[in-house]
This record gives sequence, structure tokens and C-alpha cells, in this order.
Amino acid sequence: MEDSEPAEDGLLAGLRWNRSARDQAQLKHKIRDLPGLLKHGLHLRKKSQSPDTIPGPSTGPAVHKSCSQSFPCAGRAVRNAFLSHGPYPAKDKIHLARIIRRSYVGVELVQWLCEQCVYVRCRTTAVRVWQVLLELGVLLSVDQRVVFSDSNSYYQFSFEECDSASCEFCSNEGEWPEAVRLLLQLAPYVQFRSGGEVNSPSEEDSEGNRDICSEILQMKALERLTSTVQSELAAALARKTRKALSEQDSETTETSQQEPHTPSEQSSPLGGVCRNQAEVVGRVCLKERGRDVLVLQRVTSSVTSPTDRPSPTSSGGGSREEDCDKRYVVVSGTPLKILEHLLSDLRLDDQRGAPESRESEMLLDDFLLTYLVFMSTNDLCQALLGHYSSARCRGQEEGKDALFRKRKVLQLVSHWSRLYKDFLKEEEHVRSFMKTLYRCVLEDLYEFPTLEKDLKEFQKLLCRRHTVDDCPPSQKSKQMYQQLSLKENCLQLRTPQTETKEVICCVYVSTDSYLSVHTHPSLEAHELLRIVGLKMDRAEEDMVLAVVSNTGERRVLQPSDCVYSESLTPQGKLMACRRDLTEILPPLTDSAELSKRPVRLLGINTWDVAAALTHLDWSLFKSIHEQELVYYTLSRASGSGHTAALSVLLQRCNEVQQWVMSEVLMCVSLSKRVQLLKKFIKIAAHCKAQRNLNSAFAIIMGLNTAAVSRLNQTWEKCPGKFKKLFSELELITDPSLNHKAYREAFKRMKPPKIPFMPLLLKDITFIHEGNKTFHDNLVNFEKLHMIADTVRMIRHCQSDQPGNEVIGVDSSEVRASVHYLHIIDNQQTLFELSHKLEPRA
Repeated sequence: MEDSEPAEDGLLAGLRWNRSARDQAQLKHKIRDLPGLLKHGLHLRKKSQSPDTIPGPSTGPAVHKSCSQSFPCAGRAVRNAFLSHGPYPAKDKIHLARIIRRSYVGVELVQWLCEQCVYVRCRTTAVRVWQVLLELGVLLSVDQRVVFSDSNSYYQFSFEECDSASCEFCSNEGEWPEAVRLLLQLAPYVQFRSGGEVNSPSEEDSEGNRDICSEILQMKALERLTSTVQSELAAALARKTRKALSEQDSETTETSQQEPHTPSEQSSPLGGVCRNQAEVVGRVCLKERGRDVLVLQRVTSSVTSPTDRPSPTSSGGGSREEDCDKRYVVVSGTPLKILEHLLSDLRLDDQRGAPESRESEMLLDDFLLTYLVFMSTNDLCQALLGHYSSARCRGQEEGKDALFRKRKVLQLVSHWSRLYKDFLKEEEHVRSFMKTLYRCVLEDLYEFPTLEKDLKEFQKLLCRRHTVDDCPPSQKSKQMYQQLSLKENCLQLRTPQTETKEVICCVYVSTDSYLSVHTHPSLEAHELLRIVGLKMDRAEEDMVLAVVSNTGERRVLQPSDCVYSESLTPQGKLMACRRDLTEILPPLTDSAELSKRPVRLLGINTWDVAAALTHLDWSLFKSIHEQELVYYTLSRASGSGHTAALSVLLQRCNEVQQWVMSEVLMCVSLSKRVQLLKKFIKIAAHCKAQRNLNSAFAIIMGLNTAAVSRLNQTWEKCPGKFKKLFSELELITDPSLNHKAYREAFKRMKPPKIPFMPLLLKDITFIHEGNKTFHDNLVNFEKLHMIADTVRMIRHCQSDQPGNEVIGVDSSEVRASVHYLHIIDNQQTLFELSHKLEPRA
């Protein structure tokens, strides 16, 4: 093992500053490979020096050196010292929908090194030491950054150890300051990447390193290009490649010219860390430090005049006209690069109306609807603040460009707020983000007075009513600060009131059945007992409401007690009992009261029942936000109320299906049972006519369950026209060809309409589970587009209100028939009742 060490030491020693001309020439070539050499230093120790290995300054025989001169061992010594003696605890970081455990903040790493090491006298030196550890692979960036940042960025440590038994750093932990001293020898090289200036040992070296510095500055300048400029540069390179290929192939026909060619890799003449690569004509790949960070696909737009956007770069051959109707959409990329591209393509209010503006807004909509799949809301807030407040060290950014950038961020936040409505109110860091952004806008008012209009719009988002008066621009910021300081603490109080929530309360009336009550969350015990008495023909004063614990213990609620807790969940299993705490109904399979049970549904008009079902479903459906489907699919923030409306509607769908089964099987009379079948078939047909496929599906599936479909005598006595109607209704529930019949029927319907929600959730789940979220560490934006396209179905269905075509008799009897459902929730009981009605032959 020790014989292979000189290979590592020769490589690293060859990277030290040397005044000889030969070493200066070698350094120019080796500086490009420095990150790879440092990162894989451990692996080089296990290999013998190959003939093509870059030699060190000494060509003499290998000299055996101890681990005290090994940079990787020194890096591990600093790591072990921090983990053993550092005062800062490890933290958990949520990054790209994953929990990264045992992370540390860059600010804390720098602070510890400054306080504990005598060789580190400033934070800049500490940053360079940690940058060396990052290059060596001892320190890892959670955000996959290649430059260490003295900020709130999160980092982890690798846990590789030196396998040499005689390692001085392992045997004596107190030697870690000497390890820092050794690592400082690499500081002049890594400061190129951390943005520092080159501090050569003497003036003679600066002359020899001028070319290297110039090349690295060109690399960093190319990295600073905006995504729009990078896209246009890639388009110019693609045009140049197509022209070169067409000149080489003189026999190319007009038809073949329209087919896509595969040009060779095109990198920028700067040959640096960040470049565009045209992999195929129409697809552009943006690279940073050899890694893909953004993949764009060129699409054809219906724009006839490109006046609303910058013209493509004309260099490299090709005509401007052939690309003036082309634009680029995101295929994949890192979250921050996708956001940067969407902001660069975003059109301001005075630029809207063009088809490409609508396309960019659609892509932005896709991002905002689905960003929770790959990043947290806090990450999005920090990225937006960074884009707004960034100094943009990309030369001298013109004031107009800075103004457009800030306005675009404000417009995106407005779009985000309108899209998510009251979802954002529950996020503490979103409220902090809004306050911080508001202060930033106030600070910019003096420099950019035209932000006044955007500020007023932003104030509406915060529900503030103060506006900018006609005072001089120099006083606007001061006055706004006074208003902000006076009203900042009232931000939460001035937010819009939440929508009235609706809940479904289940109160058991026997061991195998319960009464489903659609009501408000402030329901009190005496109100619930009145409903139970009205529905079950029992006297209210003879009953009490009890909460049954898991152990079976029953606690009686007082008449004024609230049934629901503050979290909108019942206090326990609710049961309506007699005064002696026994059930008001015996088990239904042993009950002789079923023959006396009145079938109230037979006396109500079927259209009125269908209209009542549709109105109830619509009241639940219209309160559903698009984001609930994403939260539900990702199982995010359970119990926080993000999916409350969706959960109620899904529960309602299941209960309608069980209600249909229960009503049929609790009807002892054969003739009445036949009438009930006819009633439910007509109600399902009316629900379909009223474009309520959620209830129509539930009723049809309830009649198709095994316990009901096996009642041959009942179905035989059903008239033929009802059987035919039921067969036609069954077609929309046919699952063949991915529910083709349902999808075509639903597509022909105009809004407002209520889809079958379980199928919609199944589509989103299949997209989410069947497609990778990341391809080569890049967000698969095509998957997000599919999810967003499916989620937008909610918006389309809610785009109108029910008209006069869904009007029924609104009586208390009709409302009670659909708001209060008696349901058997025990499958064994349902089958026993079915076999009692029609025993098996």
C-alpha cells in the first residue's frame, strides 16, 4: 500500500506553484483537470503510475512519504475534528422531495474553522480550506454545488477513512491544525473556482500565469450568461452546423433538408465550464462544469411577428426568418435553472396577448402546479428572493433589464398566490418571504419608480389597503416603511377568510350501520341527536350521544358539546345510544324491524333526488383546489387540511355507493325492491344528464356489487326498458381500453361538470409512479407537464356554474334523503341480508 503512495504525492506535488518555465507550461494543461484529480485522490493511491500519468517536478526515484503529506488524509483529519469538537449539531435538510440527514451549514463550518485554527485568520481563508475539502470529496454539497459558499447552504461529510495503519492524523487527532496548514497549499488553485483573485508568490509567477487566469475568467464569464442568451447561442451553433453539413452533402434534396440531422458536439470557443451543446437539431443542452443543467426543445410557434421578443443571433450563418417562429421549451433541468428559464421567457402584462406569451404562461403554470414534486416551498421562496435581489454580477446590468427582472419575479409571485389561494397562508416561511419581498420592493421604489404599479398589486395580495400617494419619490420608501412597521404585525389578521368547510359526520346507530350526516364543523351534540331522531324515527329525549374509545369505553357528550375538535376531526367514534348506553338498533341481520322500515325514497321524484345529489356534490367539488390532487398523490402534509375538500368528496362517493347497496338490501318486500332498482337506475341516468358523473358512477357501481347483482328474482321482475337503460349506463363504467367510453363521454360534456374523482386520482398516480422524476439528476419536466395537464381538468370543470338545467324541488324531505344516509359498512352483514332476501338455490 505504501509503494503506491508516491504516485499520489507526485500528482499533487506537480500542482504546486513552480517558477520554472516547464512547470508553468504543465500547470496550464493540468489546471483543467484539477477538480477530478483532487476528487479522486483516494483512488489514485491504489493504482500504479501509468506511462500517461502527468509527472511531477522531480523525475528521480520515488520517495516514500507518510500520510502527514497526504492531502486526502489531511482533509479527513479536519472533518473528524469538526465532528468531534464542533459545537454545531447536525441538521435535517429537505431537498428535492428527500430528507437529507446529518447536514451542516456553510456559515457554521467557516465560523468554527476561524475560531479554532490559528492558521486561519479570516473567513476567506476558511472558505478556501473547505473548498479544498469539497474538491477532495471529503465534503459534499447537498445542493450539488461545486463552489463552497459561506452562506446557509447545506453540506455533508463523506465517511471514507484512511486504510493505512500508520496514518499520523488518525493516531493523533490533535494534529488537525497541521492538516489545515497542509491544505492551505492548495488554496491558490481552488480560489479560481471560489471567485478569489490569484495571489501568486511573486511578480515573476504572475506573468507566467496570465494566460491561465484569462482562460478561467473567460469560463466564468460564459457561466454568467442568462439562459435566454445561452439558448440563442445554441441556436446559432445549430444553424452553423446545419449549414456546414448541407455544404458537405451537395446531393441533399429539399425533402431531406427538412429531416433532423445529428450535428457533432458544439461547444463554445471559450472551451470552458459552462457551454451549450446541440445534441440533435431542435434540442439544446446547457452544461455547467461538464454537467447538464438544462435541456431545451425547440418548438414551432404560431407567432407571425417576432417583435415582442429578442431576435435570434444571426452569427454563424442561416437566415433570421427561418428561426423567428421558433422558441424553446423545457425538457429537463435543475430546479433553479428551470425557474431561471421560465422567468426569462415570462411576458409582462403589457407584452401579453401573443401566442408565445400564452405558451410561456402555460409552462409557468406547469411549474407552479407541480413544483412540490421535486422541491419544497421554502426552496422556491429562497430562489425567488435570490432572483429579485441578485446583484447580477454579469457586467453592468442595465437598469431596464434589472427592472424587467424584478417585475417578472413579482408577476410570478402574483400568479403563484392566485393559483394557490389560501394554501399559502398556512406556510410560515411563505409569510416571511412575502414580508421580505415587500421590503425589497419598497427599497427599489426610489431607483425604479415604475414599480409603484406592481407594488400596489402586491399590496392586494397581502390584503393591504394603503397606497402610494403623490409624495416625491425620495419620500415614498420612507413613508412605506412607516406603514409597513405599523401594519406588519397585522399581516396574518388581514388575510382573506377561509372558505366555509363542510364535513361528513358518521354516527353509529347499530354495531354494523351508521348514519352519514353532511353538516358544518361546529355541529353540537343536541343538533346531531335531532337529525338521528328524525331519520330513525326515535325520540330525541330518549337518546344520548356517546364517544366510544378504542377500549370500548363510552363517554357521554353533553348537549352543548361540540362534536368536532379544532382540527376538524371527530373526538372519537360517535354512537347514538339509549339512556342506558345500549344501541338504538339491534344488529340488522337479527332485526325484525326491517319489515316495518318505511322506504321514503319511493315517494320522492327521481329528478329531484338527482338534482339534490348534484348540488351537494357541486358544493364539495367547487371548493377543491387543483393543488389538492398533487398533495393527495404525494401524500404531503397529511392532517394539515391541504386535502380536506378532496377527502370529503371521495368519502361522499364511497358512501353513495354503500347507500345504494344498503337501501336495496334493507328492503324486505320484493315489489318495493324492484321499485327501488328502477328509482336508482333513473337517478343515475339523471345524474349523467346533469353532468354529475361522480354520483352516476357511484350508483351504477353500487347496483353492480355482488350482494345486489345476485338478486336474480329482483332483476327479473325489473322492466326491460330499465334493464336496457342500465346496460347503457354500465358502458361508461367499462374499464377496457383505459376507460375509453367514460373519457369520450366526459370529453363531449361542457362545463360545469363533475368528473369521477377516483379515476382522476388514478391517472395522476400512474403518471407519478410510472415516470421518473429525475433523469441523470435533472428534473423530468415532461412528467410535470403531464401531471399539470391532468390537474388542470379541475379548472376546466369548474369554469362555469350550474344553470337552470339542474333545478329540482328543494324540500326538506329531498334534502334529508341525500344529506342523511343510512349506511351498512359491514360487508358480511350485506351478504347475509342478500342471502336472507333470496337464498341460494
